[in-house]
Amino acid sequence: MKGHLDYSFASAWNPDGRTFATGNQDKTCRIWDARNLSQSVHVLRGNVGAIRSIRFTSDGQFLSMAEAADFVHIFDIKSDYNKRQELDFFGDVSGMSFSPDTDTLYVGVSDRIYGSLLQFGRRYNYSYLDSLL
Repeated sequence: MKGHLDYSFASAWNPDGRTFATGNQDKTCRIWDARNLSQSVHVLRGNVGAIRSIRFTSDGQFLSMAEAADFVHIFDIKSDYNKRQELDFFGDVSGMSFSPDTDTLYVGVSDRIYGSLLQFGRRYNYSYLDSLL
C-alpha cells in the first residue's frame, strides 16, 4: 500500500467489511478498499498532528479520527466523507470510542492539567428527514 509518508499509528475496519482506515504521522487518514489496494480511495487531513486514533460507528455511518492533541474529526460516510464536524478542545487525546448505539462519542483527554473524559451526544431533528441522511 502506497500513500502515507511516515509511520502509521492507527487502523480500523468499517463494519461493511470492504473498507478500512489508517492514521499516520503525516497528518492524514487514508481510506482503503480491500479489493484494490493500489491506492487509497480517500485522504482525510488533520490540522496539526499525527492521526492517533480512528473509529467507525457500528452502523458504518460515521468515522471519527483523533489527532494527538486538540482535535477530533467526525466524517459522514454517506456523503462520501464530504460532510464533517470538527471538535476543537484543549488537551492530549488518549483515545476515543463510539457507544454501541452510535449516539455518543467518548474522547479521553490525558492532559496533566485538563485530563478528563468528554462525552458528545448525537443530535437528531426527529423528523422524517432523519431517515434520509
